[in-house]
Amino acid sequence: MKESIYRERKDRILGIVVNSYIKTVTPVSSSYIVDEHHLDLSPATIRNILAELEADGFLTHPHTSAGRLPTQEGYRYYVDNLMNEIQLLEEEKLRIKKEYEREMRDLEGILGILEKTSQVVSDLTHYTSIVSVDGWDGKIICRGTSYVVGYPDYQDVKKIGNILFALEEKESLLQMINRDIEQRIKIYIGHEFACGNIDGCSLAVCSYQAHSGPTGRIAVLGPTRMDYSRVVSTLNYLTKLVGEIV
Repeated sequence: MKESIYRERKDRILGIVVNSYIKTVTPVSSSYIVDEHHLDLSPATIRNILAELEADGFLTHPHTSAGRLPTQEGYRYYVDNLMNEIQLLEEEKLRIKKEYEREMRDLEGILGILEKTSQVVSDLTHYTSIVSVDGWDGKIICRGTSYVVGYPDYQDVKKIGNILFALEEKESLLQMINRDIEQRIKIYIGHEFACGNIDGCSLAVCSYQAHSGPTGRIAVLGPTRMDYSRVVSTLNYLTKLVGEIV
């Protein structure tokens, strides 16, 4: 078999595992892939590919389960090579734009608009959103912190406390958000997100340039299994909208 074809098959299986685990927080078995995805591959081939992906360091499995789940390296490969950015529905875009135009009339100053931005990002992703403004010493706007306690994989009280402390303390989080980023959106996964004692999280960061002048960063903080496609599409649209309207 040609190497490129086999690589394509491994990528496809890895993408299925990552997408399924993001949605269900349940280890993914070979039987699930066979039953739900109807690939033109034998069950034995799928089992072999899953074993190779685990040997490559992209998947792991709990001892109590026959299914696999992604490792940090698996998420990294997925984000860098396999992720397809979804598009927000046109109805979503229209609703958000109308809300912005209405808020622009009702709210006073850039603070109110950025608070609205943070809320919209959190509502769309169901993760914690963070907005910083260049020149505002130590100030960040956070919305959706309540989502932290609701993630199925965040049942460790100490882990939850560390995340909430970092959001309250702000300094180390701001340093992380304000790092230089070369690409439009920078995604820190797992231990790449070196912020205090936070564990098992990912952070997506995007720069914005408001039409009225202010610049800063919009970020999304969530579990390592965050829906990266949804987060990236949300950040892309919201930063574009801020540049046009705010």
